[in-house]
Amino acid sequence: MARSSLLLLAAAAVLLLCQFPHLANARLSQNYYANICPNVETIVWDAVTAKVKQTPVSIPATLRLFFHDCMVEGCDASVMIASTPNNKAEKDHPINLSLAGDGFDTVIKAKAAVDAVPECRNKVSCADILAIATRDVIKMAGGPWYDVELGRLDGLRSTAASVNGRLPGPDSNVDQLTSLLAANGLSQFDMVALSGAHTVGLVHCKLFANRLYDRVDPTMNPNLAAQLKKLCPKNVDPNIAVALDPSTPFKFDNQYFKNLQQGMGLLTSDQVLYTDDRSRRIVNALAQNATSFDKYFTYAMTKLGRVGVKTGSNGNIRRDCAVFN
Repeated sequence: MARSSLLLLAAAAVLLLCQFPHLANARLSQNYYANICPNVETIVWDAVTAKVKQTPVSIPATLRLFFHDCMVEGCDASVMIASTPNNKAEKDHPINLSLAGDGFDTVIKAKAAVDAVPECRNKVSCADILAIATRDVIKMAGGPWYDVELGRLDGLRSTAASVNGRLPGPDSNVDQLTSLLAANGLSQFDMVALSGAHTVGLVHCKLFANRLYDRVDPTMNPNLAAQLKKLCPKNVDPNIAVALDPSTPFKFDNQYFKNLQQGMGLLTSDQVLYTDDRSRRIVNALAQNATSFDKYFTYAMTKLGRVGVKTGSNGNIRRDCAVFN
């Protein structure tokens, strides 16, 4: 092949990786720590198990933390960084203030457990520990097990400003949801499958109160609306939260999609997946077959885990997940 053709191919490859950073995952592998910290997944599993037994809310908290991390700077644990007087970090952006502390604590405790093993100390990134812990909490809630690709480094920057426009809000429509995930190389199918994470966890009343008062949202199941008005009266304590999945709130399953078919999605961004013709077919498919949901959710989670991965000089392994080295 002519030298000019090779140069064109190389340039095209670089352009592709710039446009779609999720493709730059060549260094990720399922056995990345085999010769570095061979028991890392067992160590993390044990630490996460202890944390979940202590506070079950760690399950949805850790899962949500992973999504919020990957969607902003990529899967690099930048969401873990604490703000300083000179830098307002990601976690202090308004949309991240509702992230439960138990998600952060899960990663911190798992990191401490890994670093307590001499051969593993300061050799496993916070980003990888978050990815492993996320898989583990899904399994602990009755969800599927999947092999996690590893080899991420921790990011070197974290700013609240970088969060702007990167995460969906409670009133997002299908176009907005699809666009946000497409920016990270994820399809509309991936977006709907990942929304199934709302099969576990809680949501504050204020995020859906607009659907209950003044005019009840006609897409909301009237029986559910009546129940929610009792749980979330006007001027309710802002700390009050209710289960995103009122049917099986502590089990990771495909009930979330069945709920949408019955008008029982709490957030506008949930229910719109069924009211919009383009995503309804996906909802119906995942509601019909639990095995399909498990398959497509883990596929989408693997793709999400490749977004913005830091390698080489673009990252490092933090000694403290909340502080840059």
